[in-house]
Amino acid sequence: MTGPLADRILGLGAVDLARRLIGATLLVRGAGGTIIETEAYGRDDPASHSFRGPTPRNASMFGPAGHAYVYRSYGIHLCLNVVARPGEAVLIRALAPATGIAAMTARRNSPLLCNGPGRLTQALGIRAEDDGRAFAGSDFTIALPPDPADLLVGPRIGISRAQDLPWRFGLAGVRGHSRPFPPQPRS
Repeated sequence: MTGPLADRILGLGAVDLARRLIGATLLVRGAGGTIIETEAYGRDDPASHSFRGPTPRNASMFGPAGHAYVYRSYGIHLCLNVVARPGEAVLIRALAPATGIAAMTARRNSPLLCNGPGRLTQALGIRAEDDGRAFAGSDFTIALPPDPADLLVGPRIGISRAQDLPWRFGLAGVRGHSRPFPPQPRS
């Protein structure tokens, strides 16, 4: 793995980045693990926050690749995204915890740590101030896996528009996805 995340993902659209992030290691202030589920949101995607153009709320989505887009969902919990091309981002939906598990457990006070975007951000201690922050440095970083992961593919969940797009990806052979994936075609 060479170079910072931004250099390694420059020019990737959200779908390609969502696939590439599966199997990556995410570390936030001493807590983290392996990304096992992502969801892509494109610029011309009616389910995306960027669909109607830049606003103060979604400004980070139009910022540099490899930076965080953090927003509050339903006024309750934060969601963590990785910016791809301008106006495109990837929601981190689930993580297999590996580092800082005691801190994650204390933040969540539940055995369900990182299987869902809200649980994941609470377990990692993601803050609204992380919006726009680069995934660079030792306390807020993503390390891509050396090889592409074996993927599960399915439609996005929890949205009301463009539900049929197969832009949700998961790591095959693991537990802890936010929801089960549909049966996969045999290869």
